[in-house]
Amino acid sequence: MPETMIVRVNYPAQDGRVVLRVDEDWNRNLEATSSNNERTVFEFHVATSKPYFYFKPCLEDRNGWHWSQGNNYLAVINAGEVKEIYPHFFSALAGTISEPIDFHSNLLNNSHRLRIYYPPGYEENTLKRYPVLYMHDGQNLFFPNEAFFNNEWRIDETMNRLDAMNIIDKVIVVGIYPHDRMYEYTQPGYEGFGRFMVEELKREVEARMRTLAGSSNTAVMGSSLGGVVSLYLAWQYPQAFGKAACLSSTFTYRDDLMQRIAQEPKRDLQIYLDSGWPEDNYEVTRSMRDLLLRRGYVFGQSLLYFAFPEALHSETYWATRSHIPFQFFFGKAPKFSRDVIFISRGGVIQQESFSE
Repeated sequence: MPETMIVRVNYPAQDGRVVLRVDEDWNRNLEATSSNNERTVFEFHVATSKPYFYFKPCLEDRNGWHWSQGNNYLAVINAGEVKEIYPHFFSALAGTISEPIDFHSNLLNNSHRLRIYYPPGYEENTLKRYPVLYMHDGQNLFFPNEAFFNNEWRIDETMNRLDAMNIIDKVIVVGIYPHDRMYEYTQPGYEGFGRFMVEELKREVEARMRTLAGSSNTAVMGSSLGGVVSLYLAWQYPQAFGKAACLSSTFTYRDDLMQRIAQEPKRDLQIYLDSGWPEDNYEVTRSMRDLLLRRGYVFGQSLLYFAFPEALHSETYWATRSHIPFQFFFGKAPKFSRDVIFISRGGVIQQESFSE
C-alpha cells in the first residue's frame, strides 16, 4: 500500500495559487488538499510507494508561472511527519551577506563590526522565522580579503550547500569582529563581552530580525580562543545560548571553565568539540570531552566530539569541517519512536513494531 505524506507549503501567495510538481510526473500539477483563508498555507497529500520522493512548489499568479528557486525538495517517508517548507520564487538562489555594520556597545564603550548572513529567500518569504548562529572572529568568515592570511571559513557557501542538500534548517549567521580578542575571549574579559552579547547584541538581533525564540534555536561558535568564549557564553547564559561549537579550543589558557563545569549544576546544552592531531589543542579538548561525559552529557545527543588526523590550527581546516556542527545543531532529522521501525518490502514502505 502506498504511504501518504503531508507537505505543507508556507508562502504569502496573495492573489496567486501554489501547486506541487512531484518526480513521479514533473509535468502534472498536484493541487492543494486545503489552504487557509489568507492563502499563506497550502497543504498537499502526496501518495508514493517509494521510500522518498523529490518535489517542487510552483506559483501561478497574474504574471505567469514560477518554479521555486533552488534545488528540488527531498521528502523521506516517515509516517505521520509533516514536511514543512518555506519556498521563494523571485529572490537569489544563494544567501546574502550584509555590508559591514558598526554596532556600538554602551556596556563596553566601544564598537564591534558585524556582518550578517541572511539565508536565501529571507526578504521574500516573510512567513519564515530562523535559528541564529553567533560566530566569533567575524573577519574570517565570509571574505578572503578580510581573513587571516586570506583563508576564510566560507560560511555562506557551506550554508547554501547544506540548504541545497535539504539537510539543515536555514540559519541567520551573525559574524562578530573582535575589538580585542585576546582580552574579550579570555577571563576576565569575556565577562563584560558576555554581557554585551546577551544584553545588547542578541536583543537587537531578535528585535530587528525574524528569529526563532528560545535558547534551543540559538547557537554560538568559534575556534581557538573563539571556542573558549563560545563555551563560556553557553555555560554562563544557558537561557540565551543553548548550543556551543568549540573548534580547536585553547581550554585552560586564561579561563576557569573546567573548574566551573566540574563544580556547578549541569546546564541544558548541546556542545560540539573538535581538534586536529597532533597538537591543535588535542589534549585539552579530549580532557573537556571526558569532563562533560562525566557530568552526564550524552555522546551523539547533547555532546559531539571529533579529532581530525593531520588537521592544522587554521581557518582552512575549520572551514572544511564547519558543516558538522551545523548539521548537529540545525539538522532536519525526524523524531522516531523507539519501538517503531520503517522497512521496505518489495518497494513498499511498511511500519512495524519491535521490542528489544
